[in-house]
Amino acid sequence: MKYFIISLFTAFLFSCASPRILDVATAPDANFSNYKTFAFYEVTAYGDTISDRFNERMAYLKKEIAQEMEQRRFTLVDKNPDLFVNIGVAVKLEVQTRETTWPQDGMMRYMGQRNYKWKSEEIEVGLYRRGAITLHVVDAVKNHMLWTATLKGSLPDDSTKLKSFADKGIQTLFTKFPVQ
Repeated sequence: MKYFIISLFTAFLFSCASPRILDVATAPDANFSNYKTFAFYEVTAYGDTISDRFNERMAYLKKEIAQEMEQRRFTLVDKNPDLFVNIGVAVKLEVQTRETTWPQDGMMRYMGQRNYKWKSEEIEVGLYRRGAITLHVVDAVKNHMLWTATLKGSLPDDSTKLKSFADKGIQTLFTKFPVQ
């Protein structure tokens, strides 16, 4: 039983620590041997929650994606690419809660007129950020999507670890790319 609990805890720890691939799709008619060059669609951001370091962080992603594409013998160009890569990023602040229990939080609350009451409720214990990145690889001439993949995970609190986390995530995502 002891080993079962330890292995269960280890599995839970690793499942939370790394990003996971949610969705991968390749067009049935996709033949990547016909393509030699790629470029990025222009990334636009809007909303009042955009970070001051957004452009810097997008540069991390573009650099890592470019490395993965170049390892697969595609060349990054400025004009007239064969493929376009579209990057979609969504980040959401999540609230971590726990439920109060009688043994831990069993304080009675006085409600007036000799009326004491206890109830189980959710209380906030922390905040964390969840993020998702979606890549679309598109035929530039036909404007037809050839490949798409989505990766989701909890972002590290330490911003110095964000770059290595993004690099690991992009590498994980490209393990599902049709061209190895």
